[in-house]
Amino acid sequence: MTDLELIFAMLGEAATKELAMSRNAQGFPANAAAAKARGKIAGDARQELEQESGKPVISQENSHQLK
Repeated sequence: MTDLELIFAMLGEAATKELAMSRNAQGFPANAAAAKARGKIAGDARQELEQESGKPVISQENSHQLK
């Protein structure tokens, strides 16, 4: 996993937590809605960076190679 992949994953996780807390999400449906919203936030940010840089964020690199 590259640094950028990790950063966007962390952005998604932090956004989920923030949205769930600010919405006082209780139960699965409310938390699922917060997770879906965070996916859009992180996804939009990733696409904007890819568009501006002209390079993909997602790589074939894997930090957990099985032997």
